[in-house]
Amino acid sequence: MPPAASSPRQIAPAELTVKGRVLDGVTKEPLTGCTVVIKGTMKGTSTDANGAYTIVVPDGNAVLVFGFIGYEKAEVPVNGRTNLDVTLKALASELDQVVVIGYGTTTKKDATGALKTVKSSEFNRGIINSPEQLLQGRVAGVNVTSASGEPGGRQNITIRGPGGVRTGSTPLFVLDGIPLDNSSSNGATSNPLNFLNPQDIEAIDVLKDASATAIYGARGANGVILITTKKGKAGAGNLTVSANVGISNVARPLPLFSADEYRRQVVAVGGVVEDQRANTDWQREISRTAITQDYNVAFSGGAEKLTYYGSIGMQNQEGVLKNSKLNRYTGRFNASQRFMEDRLTLDVNLTASQTVNERPPIDGVLGAALSANPTFPAYDPATGTPARYQAFTNPLITLALQKDLMTINRVVASISPSFKVTKDLVYKLNLGVDNASSTRDLQSLASAVPQQDGRLESIYGTNQNVLIENYFTHTLALNDHNLTSLVGHSYQKFVIRGRNWSINRFPITPIEPINNPSLGQELALATNRPGGFAIENELQSFFARANYQYKNRYLLTATVRADGSSKFGANNKYGVFPSFSAGWRLSEEAFMQSGPFSDLKLRAGWGQTGNQEIPSKITQALFTSSTSATTSYPLDNSTNYPAGTTYTRLANPDIQWEVSTQTDIGLDFGLFNGALTGAVDYFRKVSGKILLEVIPADPIQPAATYWTNVPDMTITNQGLELDLNYRYVSQGGLRLDVGGNVTFIKNVVNNSPYTVITSGSAQGPGLTSATVNGYVNGQPIGTFFLREYIGIDEKGVSKYRDIDGDGIGGTDKDRIAAGSALPTRQFNVNTSVGYKGFDLLANFNGVSGNKLYDNTANAFFYRARLVKGLNGTPEAIGEANESINNAAPVSTRFLKDGAFFRLNNLTLGYTLNPRLIGMNRWINNIRLSATGQNLFVITKYNGFDPEVNTDRTVNGISSYGIDYLSYPRARSFVFGINMTF
Repeated sequence: MPPAASSPRQIAPAELTVKGRVLDGVTKEPLTGCTVVIKGTMKGTSTDANGAYTIVVPDGNAVLVFGFIGYEKAEVPVNGRTNLDVTLKALASELDQVVVIGYGTTTKKDATGALKTVKSSEFNRGIINSPEQLLQGRVAGVNVTSASGEPGGRQNITIRGPGGVRTGSTPLFVLDGIPLDNSSSNGATSNPLNFLNPQDIEAIDVLKDASATAIYGARGANGVILITTKKGKAGAGNLTVSANVGISNVARPLPLFSADEYRRQVVAVGGVVEDQRANTDWQREISRTAITQDYNVAFSGGAEKLTYYGSIGMQNQEGVLKNSKLNRYTGRFNASQRFMEDRLTLDVNLTASQTVNERPPIDGVLGAALSANPTFPAYDPATGTPARYQAFTNPLITLALQKDLMTINRVVASISPSFKVTKDLVYKLNLGVDNASSTRDLQSLASAVPQQDGRLESIYGTNQNVLIENYFTHTLALNDHNLTSLVGHSYQKFVIRGRNWSINRFPITPIEPINNPSLGQELALATNRPGGFAIENELQSFFARANYQYKNRYLLTATVRADGSSKFGANNKYGVFPSFSAGWRLSEEAFMQSGPFSDLKLRAGWGQTGNQEIPSKITQALFTSSTSATTSYPLDNSTNYPAGTTYTRLANPDIQWEVSTQTDIGLDFGLFNGALTGAVDYFRKVSGKILLEVIPADPIQPAATYWTNVPDMTITNQGLELDLNYRYVSQGGLRLDVGGNVTFIKNVVNNSPYTVITSGSAQGPGLTSATVNGYVNGQPIGTFFLREYIGIDEKGVSKYRDIDGDGIGGTDKDRIAAGSALPTRQFNVNTSVGYKGFDLLANFNGVSGNKLYDNTANAFFYRARLVKGLNGTPEAIGEANESINNAAPVSTRFLKDGAFFRLNNLTLGYTLNPRLIGMNRWINNIRLSATGQNLFVITKYNGFDPEVNTDRTVNGISSYGIDYLSYPRARSFVFGINMTF
């Protein structure tokens, strides 16, 4: 019998594993993060740091689609190949890269203002708390100074110098289109931008001159920093996981006398040593090896109409002082969806964060550690607990008894639909909310030795920022003419509220007051009166901008913004801020085609911006009701005073905006086909109509001071910036980037109605009410206005130069302008080298021409303290003939050179090919890195660190360059791993 016919079998197509690299078609540089997708599917991958990829395709007939931002998309048939290298052609040169300019974008070649973009690949590495640290040393004209080395400590940032007396110098930060409020919560010294995870930032654009910042009008006087977060890309989904662990120690402890040296020096100056036979390093006792952990997970992807990006991050950073730490938890989600045949686009951004900051009593702990007798043991040998002394307070006891704990929860959200009305006209609505709530607990535990009553003070705060913007953008292209116009309206409201209460006299108990306030025994209005405040401010603005191009070589930009603020009176509520700029791309002219320049653009701009950073409601009359003999009188024969109401401030509706007028002339250039690029800028910024709190000419006033615009007074910043970058890529895979910038800047105050406006209150024994800084005509902001110390006389007493010729040196009339805290030169060097899987990045930064006032040495390190048994440094005995009775008042004796040059960051990285460990089916990229921060600093300054600015403001007048018991700066080593799936 014949065999039965068999049915045909279905043969499954054979899968293929395709590998290869994606390179730039010209430079042959690997393209990292290029998407590789199987055509017709959502299955794909992305390239690693070497441009390598691995993907499994269903059969040999599959087609791979390669996509990378700024490059032409390529569709490549597999044709049965298992090794497939691809080169992509750039859509445009670096000059065509998109830069954010506020309410829109432009290209680098078409920009007429002074601006700089820093991409995430160029950011500083290591332990980073806030966006300012990412920029340090990267942008000419931008000076970032850490107020201290404390985790989450405030960063002082100025763009082309400070321009106000009381209004600060902080630029406006704009996060994905939302102008942020820089107010701190609960009066803490922490940075208000700590909520933002640096891992989520894609790029930072710095707008420096008025032609670029005038679109933000009222708050652009100090420059604008635009932060753009990461977005998803259409194509394959990506999952990125990173982990970093850092180890930190005090970088430069002060050279206090050791126990043996202390014994010798106290006897040498005539003192008596109370010797407990120990050898205690008190700086080491209050510090530690601090551990930082940073973990982040991010996912992104999308299809043709929808893209998304999400992340979760956690950073736990210990400070180098004990009981100091900052924990930050962040979550972020961005999405963009297109509807109605791509006419409607909806963008959504959401950030949620919590920061928990624990701070020790820094001044008390550091002050005690710098003074404590090193022959006393830190711990009681019998109990192993911190030793208690009647003679002085063990700083370890201070650490145990005091706590400052603050928690901030913050949500920043926006929704931004844009609708294409016609092919040339787009309408956009921007709705944003920034809500922050905070709690701060200041706790003192009860103690017998040292004796103190327990206390708990709790402070609650809320900051709310609501933004509503509507604007239209119209583009017109006609032959050689291109015109982009923008017109819009903005409304922003800020509401800041705070409440506080306290309880005294807690018993000595293991239960902390923060956990059970009911244990407090004293709660009376006389000593524990609750407090609170509420501030509401509103801004309403109308703005317009026009960008015109002719033949892609002649560029014109005009901007105007009218700002109205509730802070000003009825007569000057609105201010109008215009700007104009022009550019000429000489490299596009026929006569330049045979020259060496691949790019050459001349630009010039002029504009005005405003400043409204003054207290709220000061233009309005203020009444105060109270019960006292000065505000009322008895209505009967008793001594009972009823509540009385008095004027405490007269109305002043004439106060107007402080105005900054800026001029910028710049030249952008490129040589050797763009390998060498750079920019030169001359700038001049003059701030006028200075807002100042002054003493009234008429003494018959209800208030001792009042706010006004000072006529004719100006603050001028002018200088020169040079930015230079060189890039080299060899055929063998060697990549070299070397860049740097230098800024020469001069600041001067003119036409002040006062001989000196004092600021910078000194701190320490015998220094009460003394000031260090002064605003003096013909001198820079931050000038040190001091007696000039000229040595020790034959009696061992300090001598001071007699300036006024009255025969008595050292009086207030003998003070001189002794230099400024503002550097006259800023210089930065950035370099990176890459070869195959290895990369090395270094960032150096420095300043010169500035002074620092060492208030710590003034208060702690002089001979009269050493004879009393308080420790010191060699500086305390620097004057051999000094009397032990010689006082140490504020003078140039403690004024020091603040110049420094620092290796800020050094990172060594290696990108491991997952195929080498057999993980290429699941992992696209593995990068290992080691980073050193603050590895060395070259400076003459002998304090903890020359980069310091302790806030010693007097009556709201900004101080500069004072170092008083500043939190020591750390030297850190960070080890990390980053994997992309």
